[in-house]
Amino acid sequence: MLRSLVTAARRCNATALQGARQYCDMFEGKTQKVERLEKTINQVMLLGRVGANPEMRGSETHPVVTFSLATHINYRKDNDLIQQTDWHRIAVFKPYLRDAVYRYMTKGQRVMVQGKLGYLERKDPNDNTVIKTATIVAEEVIFFNKSGQVDDVQVV
Repeated sequence: MLRSLVTAARRCNATALQGARQYCDMFEGKTQKVERLEKTINQVMLLGRVGANPEMRGSETHPVVTFSLATHINYRKDNDLIQQTDWHRIAVFKPYLRDAVYRYMTKGQRVMVQGKLGYLERKDPNDNTVIKTATIVAEEVIFFNKSGQVDDVQVV
């Protein structure tokens, strides 16, 4: 399998060759034969309002801060203006970012979150089944101050 990845990578370029070797090392036993390497993107950017104050979860060795973020879509139906709200679950694992979010973010604050889509598993306490939930894993959070002025922005 590594030989087919290496062959495919040589066709692309030397950088892809290095990526193919790292891919095989990281996911040993989970590789598959490919004809060509392709780039993928997992990126999410949301601008909305915080639904509740952030919560510290996890253990002391693996802490995580979670919060909900509301975004909405406005549209017209007949003569009425309709607003549809979507809720997103955000998880923050980076130590410096996690601490800043937990300390300074408040309910109702306008923030922009940039991160990637991930699927976290948790056990249902009632019947011990594993539930996978879509979560945005934050890599960067921008706080907008409550004064509402465009210049009042803090990048964390």
